[in-house]
Amino acid sequence: MLKLVPTGPQFLAILRTSRLSAIWICPVSESILVAVAWPYANGPLHLGHVAGCYLSADIFARYHRLKGNRVLMVSGSDTHGTPITIRADQEGVTPAEVVDRYHALFLESWEKLGISFDLFTHTNTDNHEAVTHDIFKTLFDKGYIYTDNTLLAYCGQCVRFLPDRYVEGTCPHCANTRARGDQCDACGRTLDPQDLVEPRCALSGDTPEFRESEHFFLRLSAFQEPLLEWVNKQSHWRANVLNFTRRFLEDGLHDRAISRDLDWGVSIPLEGYESKKIYVWFEAVIGYLSAAVEWAKIQGEPDSWQDFWKDPKSRSYYFIGKDNIPFHSIIWPAMIMAYGNDLNLPYDVPANEFLSLENQKFSTSQNWAVWVPDYLERYDPDPLRYLLSVNMPESGDSDFSWGEFVRRNNEELVATYGNLVNRVLTFAYRNFDGRIPTPGVLDETDQAMLEAARAAMAEVDASLYGCRFKAAISRIFALAQDANRYLDTKAPWRSIKEDRESAATSLWVSIAVISCLKTLLHPFMPFSSQRLHEYLGQDGRVEDGSWDFDAAVAAVAGGREMRRPAPLYSKLEPEVIDQEVALLGVSAS
Repeated sequence: MLKLVPTGPQFLAILRTSRLSAIWICPVSESILVAVAWPYANGPLHLGHVAGCYLSADIFARYHRLKGNRVLMVSGSDTHGTPITIRADQEGVTPAEVVDRYHALFLESWEKLGISFDLFTHTNTDNHEAVTHDIFKTLFDKGYIYTDNTLLAYCGQCVRFLPDRYVEGTCPHCANTRARGDQCDACGRTLDPQDLVEPRCALSGDTPEFRESEHFFLRLSAFQEPLLEWVNKQSHWRANVLNFTRRFLEDGLHDRAISRDLDWGVSIPLEGYESKKIYVWFEAVIGYLSAAVEWAKIQGEPDSWQDFWKDPKSRSYYFIGKDNIPFHSIIWPAMIMAYGNDLNLPYDVPANEFLSLENQKFSTSQNWAVWVPDYLERYDPDPLRYLLSVNMPESGDSDFSWGEFVRRNNEELVATYGNLVNRVLTFAYRNFDGRIPTPGVLDETDQAMLEAARAAMAEVDASLYGCRFKAAISRIFALAQDANRYLDTKAPWRSIKEDRESAATSLWVSIAVISCLKTLLHPFMPFSSQRLHEYLGQDGRVEDGSWDFDAAVAAVAGGREMRRPAPLYSKLEPEVIDQEVALLGVSAS
């Protein structure tokens, strides 16, 4: 469909006197799958989780919706992981009770934080089990899953086989003394319990014995060369993801057990294995596919999931933390290769590094965390989304501090962007009868300001398309600073006394730039962008609009009725810093 930029009397005057020109745009819609890591439903979310993948995924999804692309953003609660059974054991309840409680809390947190999932489901559904069984049986029939005996940790005091996360010890690769039986968080390598030096049961502290047990294995070794060939073509991946994945593959792939002696999880779809379950690392990644299938059924179009999974033009992006890189850049792609059936391999895996808190690692056991529900009880979501965006751990670890939170809120949101919006809209509303001023002829300074906004939209577009979120929001705030300087130069509060048309023109140019900023910042700060949308006299939702400079300018035509503006952000007092730091590490009463 061809779209001609709207024109009107004031637009024709502007176009005759400026370098701006209407253009024909032929939008090409894309199908974008935004697949986001599945959090364990064993406790509330903290800021490390949000910075790790959920915020960047939401920014990306909102951006593509504004671009007019078809987006499916899915994830869900990982209900079968060992952390759930550990929490259930500690509380003396069933794993299902733990899952129900925290899944509901996740849904509430996503809504309040503005994380716009198309579906946030969980792995304890009949649909997920059916999709997992299909993949398991297909791989088994093709010979990519086989049975063999393996050594599993058994704790005599607990009188049971231990899930891998119940086994702790020293990593044989990096000597981290707090490695787990499935992975070392320090070096990122996947492990088996018997790999650990001086293993111990996480519950009793005893040294486990290793007993043989028959289990199912994924023949990962068959995919080392195909994976390496595929990975070497992914030049658009982030350097940390690409380098880690290459090193992992070059070290050699080994077959991995995909079942365990558990009573909580997805069943083995073969007779004679009723006491075993499919291991969580194998079935959790299948959740991206099962969630898409579930979403399609909910839409009443049960085959529509194929638009995101089988259309070769569709692109899938996996937003995860760096500790999950091998599962998404190696193991899941290997499973897709083994399954076949024309499923798309990941297009990109934009994994973030870690976020620390006041220069210390997040620790749920020591309550060294800022919990999302606690934050949202005291503060608005957009200032947090802003800080985590400008400080996103894209290429290296970053830190959250309450001091920086207060400083950036006050100096950047309130004083730079918020002040620009408030002083322009308030002055225009008061002096032009609650309507957007109608501009006269634009001079070179006016034209340059609008051209700067057009250029910024193009540059931010390119950054977001390439998952460069820090660069994008830095460019947006550079535009806000340019607009402040333009406004100071034009000083409509002075010129209105002698040249009302000149004041109207500079105010309109400023409002046009603010309209662009509203669109640019919607993926990052959707709540305040929606309020600004309404102050500008516009109905509906920001996301129903488009990522288009000319449309943003057309939306603020002179004479349009505004709504009474109010400040977008609130200043925070310095006392907030000491108050919040004092709460860290304090157990909840």
